[in-house]
Amino acid sequence: MVKRKDLGDVPMGGTQPEDDDSDEDIDMVNVDFEWFDPQPAVDFHGLKNLLRQLFDNDAQIFDMSALADLILSQPTLGSTVKVDGNESDPYAFLSVLNLQEHKDKPVIQDLIKYLKTKTAANPSLSAANELLSQNPVPPIGLILTERLINMPSETVPPMYNMLQEEIAWAIEDKEPYSFSHYLIFSKNYEEIESKLDQEESRPQKKKKKDGVKSERFFFHPEDEILERHALCSGSIEYTHKFDEGHSDSKRAFQELGIRTNGSLMLIEAAKFEPMVKAVTEYLS
Repeated sequence: MVKRKDLGDVPMGGTQPEDDDSDEDIDMVNVDFEWFDPQPAVDFHGLKNLLRQLFDNDAQIFDMSALADLILSQPTLGSTVKVDGNESDPYAFLSVLNLQEHKDKPVIQDLIKYLKTKTAANPSLSAANELLSQNPVPPIGLILTERLINMPSETVPPMYNMLQEEIAWAIEDKEPYSFSHYLIFSKNYEEIESKLDQEESRPQKKKKKDGVKSERFFFHPEDEILERHALCSGSIEYTHKFDEGHSDSKRAFQELGIRTNGSLMLIEAAKFEPMVKAVTEYLS
């Protein structure tokens, strides 16, 4: 399957001059994006890299090769986005895995164990923890999706709409994709005071210990809409944490550093269609 959509002029970078009266200096590139079924022969390395990006600090916990192979083993479900034809690496992907169907596979066992631990640590994710703690685990569809950082968010709605259609077709063919819930794995981040700033101004350090909860920001703008349709949602802390200096390395264009976290959203199957519609309206 391949579908082409021209998203027109896409900003690929640039700077804004200090003079507010000047026009913005932004380089624009016209890009044709193509949506493909996952291609086992060509997508393995690109998909594996996107999975590593998605799982961030904790990617080392899982067998990413096995996870990429599992996604590629169901080529009629999910999609990739490319710009240089079928033989090029994907710039984005979206897929769903049936946790019940694949419960005996080591990489899924590791994922279920990980998700159970993380949801147990966050009360706002208790509904997800209850489902994951059942034996056997219910037919939960684990949605994995990631894209390169400069990909326009307008590429997302077609992937969700195609996934919805493909699931319906698979159910008609008696394939195991009739889900009770969908669990979407994503990422968010918090802004934190730079360690360098703390060293330069010690009195400010106390201001960060007043118990005020940090504001969450989304890497993917659609996550804000997804959370509105979720039975439960919340952040999860990574098992493997970078030191404070790593946050400073991500402050090139702002005063504050950032700390990334995982993010989970549990969607009831009945809410999936209106969720996809809402995401499409929001990002189109």
